[in-house]
Amino acid sequence: MQLSDLEKIDKKRIFETYDKWPEIAKECYKKNYDLIEFSEIEHIVFVGMGGSGTISNFFSSILSKTNVHVSVVKGYTLPKTVDSNSLIVATSVSGNTDETLSILKNSSKLGCKVVAFSSGGLMEEYCHRNNIQHSNIPKYHSPRASFISYSYSMLNALSEILPVNKSDVEESLKLLKKTGTNITSNNLSETNVALDLAEWINTIPIIYYPIGLQTAAIRLKNSLQENSKMHVIAEEVIEASHNGIVGWENSLTANPIFIRGINDHIKTKERWKILEEYFKEQNIGYKEIFSVDGNIISKLMCLIFTLDYASIYKAILMGIDPTPVKSIDFIKQKLNSNNI
Repeated sequence: MQLSDLEKIDKKRIFETYDKWPEIAKECYKKNYDLIEFSEIEHIVFVGMGGSGTISNFFSSILSKTNVHVSVVKGYTLPKTVDSNSLIVATSVSGNTDETLSILKNSSKLGCKVVAFSSGGLMEEYCHRNNIQHSNIPKYHSPRASFISYSYSMLNALSEILPVNKSDVEESLKLLKKTGTNITSNNLSETNVALDLAEWINTIPIIYYPIGLQTAAIRLKNSLQENSKMHVIAEEVIEASHNGIVGWENSLTANPIFIRGINDHIKTKERWKILEEYFKEQNIGYKEIFSVDGNIISKLMCLIFTLDYASIYKAILMGIDPTPVKSIDFIKQKLNSNNI
């Protein structure tokens, strides 16, 4: 692949935004946002769809081993457990996501605490009219490419509430920069692991992942679907050992991808070893992508950086412009026309 291929096919230059991800992350984390300060928060509900939904998954993952009760909502309905000690964190990069706007409006009836993040739109207007704290975060290219700016801006704005060590965030910024030296358009050689993965995929990918890295695996599924316009399957590796693995007895027309952590649980490592043995005996080729050696923020961010870029490279190799999402636009247009 040549830089000219990216420039010719990627007409809206999404790859240029990804080249700047480490720089954007640092800038957003250091920016002077109004801090969100609430007391007696027992339950945080992260709300968002699509690229904003990945942000919700990310926060759920990094808080999974803390004492914070976290829920993720992708849709129109809040958990019944929401009460006055709950905090709703609504995110919509566009500010116009139908599901998230609906949740935002319904949450005001429950007496819970609410904050919102968007680049403007109907969400910002609603928050201003109803005295809800809103942070305006600029969109970089598209909602999926804005994952990095929103995640680090929210780590910043929510720092008084979230039990996240600043040193962990600082480590992730350093490792993002290091990861970028290998995977961006400045290195289109055989050493680029994102490009290598893109070149290896030649049919439907089946992604296997440990539960702790689910966010990265689901993000790869979503990014390949949006950028490369292809069907993708994602399965948690332990659960797949009880069902999904049987599919390989009948069909070999898929590409298994293992998303692995440097320090996965000992039982997960055992499962990887068994799966490797199984695939080798069946003469099924597979690809392994390892996380960096760091905290959970570093692992997820660097994996998503790498895997997102792989989906862009895959699109270019297929001669597909990664930016347009005509099917999603069709659905949104129908939703808007029905709401008139």
